[in-house]
Amino acid sequence: MINEQRILDEFLELVQIDSLSLKEAEVAKVLVKKLEEIGFSVEIDNAGEKANGETGNIIATLKGNKEGKKLLFSSHMDTVVPGLGIKPIVDEEKGIIRTDGTTILGSDDKAGIAAILEAIRTVKENNVDHTDIQVVFSMCEECGMVGAKNLDYSKINSDYAFVLDSGGSPGEIVIEAPAQDVIKVKITGKAAHAGIEPEAGISAIMVAARAIENMNLLRIDKETTANVGIVNGGTATNIVMKELDILAEARSLNEEKLDVQTNHMVETFKKAAEEFGAEIEIDVNRVYTPLNTDKNSDIVKLAKKAFANMGIEGYTAASGGGSDTNILYKNGFSAINLGVGMKNAHTVNEYIAIKDLYNSARMLIEIIKEA
Repeated sequence: MINEQRILDEFLELVQIDSLSLKEAEVAKVLVKKLEEIGFSVEIDNAGEKANGETGNIIATLKGNKEGKKLLFSSHMDTVVPGLGIKPIVDEEKGIIRTDGTTILGSDDKAGIAAILEAIRTVKENNVDHTDIQVVFSMCEECGMVGAKNLDYSKINSDYAFVLDSGGSPGEIVIEAPAQDVIKVKITGKAAHAGIEPEAGISAIMVAARAIENMNLLRIDKETTANVGIVNGGTATNIVMKELDILAEARSLNEEKLDVQTNHMVETFKKAAEEFGAEIEIDVNRVYTPLNTDKNSDIVKLAKKAFANMGIEGYTAASGGGSDTNILYKNGFSAINLGVGMKNAHTVNEYIAIKDLYNSARMLIEIIKEA
């Protein structure tokens, strides 16, 4: 039913529009026009003003002609670096769309956007009866779901929220995703000449090394991970390092386990600083809370029925990363994250199977029919 050439062309068009986080104005302008041409009433909220971005979230509404569950479809507009000047390549032999090896592709999340646009165009063109449909194209998802956190929820009137932002092929239904804490640490020691009197100094890097050596990191258990990702400090090799900044994180599907892991990391940093006589400042920010949709919920049953209509077996899954789904769930929505087939996202080796792109649009059509 979908127009395969159209969705392919539209995806290629979208990924070639630069849209790094907080700089999504150009793609937003294009998307507003496309949504209005389909028949949506469209507005942009003030999330961009709150986050100092170029645009807010796009909120589009299409009135239905039948009773049933009101649907929200969502994908994000922004991409990560290196994401400027993307040149997609259609590899027909392998059946994929890939990068030229110098940038990411942007299927995260423009594959979701293209699928939403094509699905609803097809529904309109074929006079398929549908309930009320809303679309949210969010800004700045990659920086901690900034757009979703600042979405104007007073304008959202939907029963089910389907986010298209996971790497599995259509059939994947993500119902669990972790909460995340970001831990910022500043260690202040004492500078001294490293060659003449190093014993007069307190080395910030030694404090950090002692803490990290005694810290449980990486895979903690099947639900929990932790990582020290960024370490910055020092001015010269002949100066005992006085100051050091560290950025770390912890994630877990279980908030109690996350609390335990984060507290462990914080206390380990504090103990090391005390041992060396250094000062330490620690700031912990829970960036997002977990997604935990019941596997037997009606929204999951609806998605599985839609996949069954396509001859695909739908299955539930847990993700190690957060998405706008976490934020929608926190705000009271019955929400799931659907796989659209993006592979190796956030790398220059990113690609998507053309078949997955097509099936992502088809799954939305089936969801619309079943709602």
